[in-house]
Amino acid sequence: MAVATNAFDPKQFSFLIAEQDDWGTHAVDESSPNNSLIALDVDSIGSPSLGVEQVLDPRSGSRVLQATDFFHEKRNTIKEMTVSGTATTEGLDILLANITGEASASASGVYSVLSNAATSTLTSATADQTGEQLLSIVYKSAYGTNADLSFKDCFCTNLVISGSADAEGGRVKFSATFKTGSLATDLTDATTTIDTAITSNDYFMSAWDADDRIVAGVANVIVSSFSLNITNDVVFAGITSTGFESATRSGEISATADFTLMYDSNTSGLFETFNNQTAGASQGATLMNHQASLADGNIGFKFTGTALTSVGFSEGSLMMLDCSVKALGSGIGSSTALVEVAC
Repeated sequence: MAVATNAFDPKQFSFLIAEQDDWGTHAVDESSPNNSLIALDVDSIGSPSLGVEQVLDPRSGSRVLQATDFFHEKRNTIKEMTVSGTATTEGLDILLANITGEASASASGVYSVLSNAATSTLTSATADQTGEQLLSIVYKSAYGTNADLSFKDCFCTNLVISGSADAEGGRVKFSATFKTGSLATDLTDATTTIDTAITSNDYFMSAWDADDRIVAGVANVIVSSFSLNITNDVVFAGITSTGFESATRSGEISATADFTLMYDSNTSGLFETFNNQTAGASQGATLMNHQASLADGNIGFKFTGTALTSVGFSEGSLMMLDCSVKALGSGIGSSTALVEVAC
């Protein structure tokens, strides 16, 4: 084999995502996929953690690791992927639908997690999953045949939506983490065609109106930066020849938000609010939006109930406040939203 004469810039690689209909069948292999492969606008594609299990200890009888001692297993291991980049309409629709479990392209364009959210389980024996439950992911290589890394049966377990007034004109960014318990496969370039290229359907913090910028019940806050963090983990169980047999959304579903706010007459009372919170009660709503009600077409989010978890000075050219909040449910039996996000 001769020395290769080709080299590639990292920007030539792509991170592709699609909603998947059937457990065990990659979206590009489905006979009638509901959704095509969409290129996310990522800063870098990163590298997947394949989670393989290896035993590298010598067996008894030798001080040296022999070739026969080496053990390697790729089944029933969790593969994890994390990417970050610029939030676009096409990407956020898929990510929010998956992490909240709500159907994509809902009539209102608003995705929500309810206070009475329950566990949900998928198994390898159940076909025809709804599209928002499973994702297929492809790391598209700039090389050629059999160079793409492909993952099926993926779940978005963490989604961060953020922005800073000091960066890119307040353009909204994202970070997402995915997990799968199924085996990774290789696909050819001919199969993994990019169906939807990166678009310029971006979001900006400047779309939010002053009256609809509310943190823990305090309105008309001036926001320097924000970060919304939604977590909905998945637990894998059982074993098959191609990986785990079932996947259950389990553990706490949480929504938190961090803000850097201007310290002024509106926000100066947040220290007292934090100190005097009443156990078992909300401190009011948290809302970032262009109007009182969330709607399709603009980025926005709302916590119906809020716990103020930290407040502190942030010293710079102006005195600012760093504060953090966590969404509170309205009761175990309540169908009120814990968190709502529009895009």
